[in-house]
Amino acid sequence: MPDPATYRPKPGEIPVEPGVYRFRDPHGRVIYVGKAKSLRARLSNYFQDLSALHPRTMAMVTTAASVEWTVVATEVEALQLEYSWIKEFDPRFNVKYRDDKSYPYLAVTMGEEVPRVQVMRGAKRKGTRYFGPYTHAWAIRETVDLLLRVFPVRTCSTGVFKRAGQVGRPCLLGYIDKCSAPCVGKISTDDHKALAQDFCDFMAGNTARFVRRAEQQMKAAAAEMDYERAARLRDDLGALTKALEKSAVVLPDATDADVFAIADDELEAAVQVFHVRGGRVRGQRGWVSEKVEDVGTPELVEQLLLQVYGGESGEGVPREVLVPELPATVESDVEDWLSELRGSRVDLRVPQRGDKRALMETVHRNATQALALHKTRRGGDLTTRSQALQELQEALGLDEAPLRIECYDVSHTQETNVVASMVVFEDGLPKKSDYRRFAVRGDEGGVDDTRAMREVLTRRFRRMRAEETISETADPSGGVVEVETSGAVGGEVPAGIDPDTGRPRRFAYAPNLVVVDGGQPQVEAAARALADAGVVDVALCGLAKRLEEVWLPGEDHPVVLPRTSQGLFLLQRVRDEAHRFAITYHRSKRSKAMTTSALDGVPGLGQARKSALLKHFGSVKRLRAASEDEVAAVPGMGPRTARAVVEALAAGKPAEPTINTATGEILD
Repeated sequence: MPDPATYRPKPGEIPVEPGVYRFRDPHGRVIYVGKAKSLRARLSNYFQDLSALHPRTMAMVTTAASVEWTVVATEVEALQLEYSWIKEFDPRFNVKYRDDKSYPYLAVTMGEEVPRVQVMRGAKRKGTRYFGPYTHAWAIRETVDLLLRVFPVRTCSTGVFKRAGQVGRPCLLGYIDKCSAPCVGKISTDDHKALAQDFCDFMAGNTARFVRRAEQQMKAAAAEMDYERAARLRDDLGALTKALEKSAVVLPDATDADVFAIADDELEAAVQVFHVRGGRVRGQRGWVSEKVEDVGTPELVEQLLLQVYGGESGEGVPREVLVPELPATVESDVEDWLSELRGSRVDLRVPQRGDKRALMETVHRNATQALALHKTRRGGDLTTRSQALQELQEALGLDEAPLRIECYDVSHTQETNVVASMVVFEDGLPKKSDYRRFAVRGDEGGVDDTRAMREVLTRRFRRMRAEETISETADPSGGVVEVETSGAVGGEVPAGIDPDTGRPRRFAYAPNLVVVDGGQPQVEAAARALADAGVVDVALCGLAKRLEEVWLPGEDHPVVLPRTSQGLFLLQRVRDEAHRFAITYHRSKRSKAMTTSALDGVPGLGQARKSALLKHFGSVKRLRAASEDEVAAVPGMGPRTARAVVEALAAGKPAEPTINTATGEILD
């Protein structure tokens, strides 16, 4: 592993001007490209003590073997050069947004003598008007098919157009009035160009005048009793209306904007963008990208804008670009770069209120759903699950694939309301009926993460051993099962009979693999718990969240799985599910703790009597000072209940604050 000190440049050698720098590995490959307002200040950050660096940054500088830089005049030039180098070298430590295809546009070749409407992908061409992008090409063809009734613009290829002119006979579209047939002179070139311009105006959002014109012509034809023409105009009006329905109005008519949203986790980021033209959503794009380096939303936005607009012509950049957070670079730099691409001012900002904020939230929901769908599809594929289990078997040195995996996580707030969760995955899929949750009691002498983990695993596997001694005898009547057990084992999981089914409530069979959320300390605590319970045939590992490293008991160094490994992805899914389940239980328990009262659990004291007592005395403090006779004098209270209240308050000094659950008021 290269030592950054071996290739660190002298501070005096690095210029203070803005520029772009490249890190190369020992083979000369570019592994990271970055930019800076001051190269000296930025590069110095990479060559500090390795322990002070973020783990992913440390991985990058220890992979590199050299660094070089290029000075530029302005930060906008640095932005452009950074994009060019990222595109050229494809560095492994840069965030990359990759479309799985080139999104289609509706294009009108206004630069040609006889303009043509068609579906186009790839680089923009000069003299061509573009609308979109659309998610699917068929969506463009549906829209064009509707509008050709009103705007019969040429859609044929150059070869078909020339052949029709040579034979003097138009194609089928010319005969059914979906093309004005400029190839055979049914319309002049100038009139056809004007028709194409009307088509562009309609697609650009200037729709009201065309709808109004069609309505007026229809009414005029009906007044002249030219009913055939009126019916044709009625159908044209319906086609225009249907085309308008395909793109919902979301913003004022003159609004041209691209609205970006990002949903991400530690490893991946899902991007969604809505293209709004003329106040209507004309297209939508989305993709999921791997986060190779540890970056926040501002850095993701900056890289996203670079890669989305870096290859665009000026026509592809709208007047407004709405983002969830402003880029990491100074706002004016990215704005100036986008304005330079467009040729006019571009407003880059975060919407704060109104329709644009509401649309941003809609785009973000789409991004969140796209990320969830991406993870579900990866986890739901049988081949992928089989590959993941096989990779885990090889990486962890198991005798067989871990068909049943249990994962444990601990959740608390400053060591209060400490709880833990157990989730189960079988054949790579969650089995929610086997999920369990634990209230940590502090049996191991404390409630920190390691002791809590040890307590939970001890309880789980002691219970498993106890259940192995249970003998079940079926009731001849066919329902209830009698259970004999060697002794009660404490825990959150109820022992004995399930009142709903008449069957024993129990843990399922032992897992092939136990996963704990954490690094080496949590793994060692879990190993001690398994050893104390006499479990020797269950594999154990931990997944540390910082670098997604897999720790094994008794090992000084972790197992590092490739970031593209399906086995690592399965471990992450299991860990995230355990975390979600633990957090849900912790929040529930914390909410209940905030509304508990010293009067809870008193025999014979329901909600009505508690309310009557608090209303009469005003607070638990005054109620505690009252005698048994004074409590019994409250309407609805009897001597026995009054005695139970006084004894409960005397045993529970000092009383916890009581909260009126109806109003939220703290009564004491």
